[in-house]
Amino acid sequence: MRPSYQLPLVGLLLSSLIPGQLCKICEVSKENYSDLKPLLSTMVNSKYTRGIQAANTLLSLRLVGIQNQSLEHQLTQGIQEDMKRKGSDLTSGQLALIILALGACKNTDEVFISDAHLVRKLEEKFQAEIENMEIHNGNPLTNYYQLSLDVLALCLFSGDYSVTEIVDRFAPDNKNYYFGGHFSVDTGAMAVLALTCVQRSITSGKIEADEKDLNKINHYRESLVNKTLSEEKDGLFGNTYSTGEAMQALFVSSNYFENEQNCQKTLHTVLRNVSQGAFRTPTAAAQILPALMGKTYLDVNKDSACAHSPDFNISSDDPVSVTPTASPSKITVNYSVQINKTYSTSVTVKNGSVFLDVMEAAQKKNRTLFCFTTEESSWGPYVTSVQGIQANNNDRTYWELLSNGKSLSQGVGSYVVKDGDNLEVRWAKY
Repeated sequence: MRPSYQLPLVGLLLSSLIPGQLCKICEVSKENYSDLKPLLSTMVNSKYTRGIQAANTLLSLRLVGIQNQSLEHQLTQGIQEDMKRKGSDLTSGQLALIILALGACKNTDEVFISDAHLVRKLEEKFQAEIENMEIHNGNPLTNYYQLSLDVLALCLFSGDYSVTEIVDRFAPDNKNYYFGGHFSVDTGAMAVLALTCVQRSITSGKIEADEKDLNKINHYRESLVNKTLSEEKDGLFGNTYSTGEAMQALFVSSNYFENEQNCQKTLHTVLRNVSQGAFRTPTAAAQILPALMGKTYLDVNKDSACAHSPDFNISSDDPVSVTPTASPSKITVNYSVQINKTYSTSVTVKNGSVFLDVMEAAQKKNRTLFCFTTEESSWGPYVTSVQGIQANNNDRTYWELLSNGKSLSQGVGSYVVKDGDNLEVRWAKY
């Protein structure tokens, strides 16, 4: 770790005036809470709400104050058991998310966090990410979204990190904020939350830092917020799935939502997408819900009593309400794999199938050309290899999903295909 320096008192006082908690939030009114029922139903009832994946759901429920002791016990037990089973195979971001979820408020899970030395283990994993960047041309073991989660968790749970290291690694022009040539809004937003936590820790005197480093952190936040705002379209930031984290970042670092028209435009578009079933995975639902209720990950406080929202008690067995559409029982789609050349086929699947179903149908037709592997993540399954060619973070390679020539923002287990779609899995670099 690099040494840090005492921030001069004048700098401390001036930097404490920088907007943070005082920024305007944008939340759904209590009379419209029923519009959020599909999100909770997805979080509670999805087959992916288990083990590590349950951490997103638990964090979201605790932030917004939905208390259900039986459900919380089920989620925390699943998280702890899956964590013990995976051990060192957990990524840094997964461990950070677990710490945030288990320690979101004062509860008995803090004993597990302490006894299992989770914060110390996260410190080690974060340092391994930094060391990998030094060896592999600035590429972390995972990605900058997970690195930002690491910093956020270490900051909120008094972990050890170097402010100077953060300044060196989180400059807004870093290539790791970009994916496929485009600014990654959710990555940038998570970095804003992490940097805001560090900034608050410095200005409150919780940690020491050089005034120049504090100024850089504030500049980084401002730049990343501007990049996020530049990606706004019809009230969304980046896409439907990055908007929740973008809203959180804007709550703590921008006055964007002081304009009521901006707020209403975002709420209208997001709630319309909710009603249409856009948030099909528990992680997607869990990441948008806190923002819609005016909460951010910076509200995590292991020393405060868990919140309770008596106006938002929803039964876990409430059905997801989506806009119905009349359509045939079977559909035909075209599917191709592009590496150095293109391999194509057409398959027939059930209406309502997702991208993964198409890949499985193609694999049954020709395993040599269309074999693939997936791994589970908090967003559901993601493609790790096709034809035996493995995605690699150090090489910045991955398998890109496309539909009708456009890159998809949804995952292989959540994108619902339509009749006549031209689906493609492409070997790509980011």
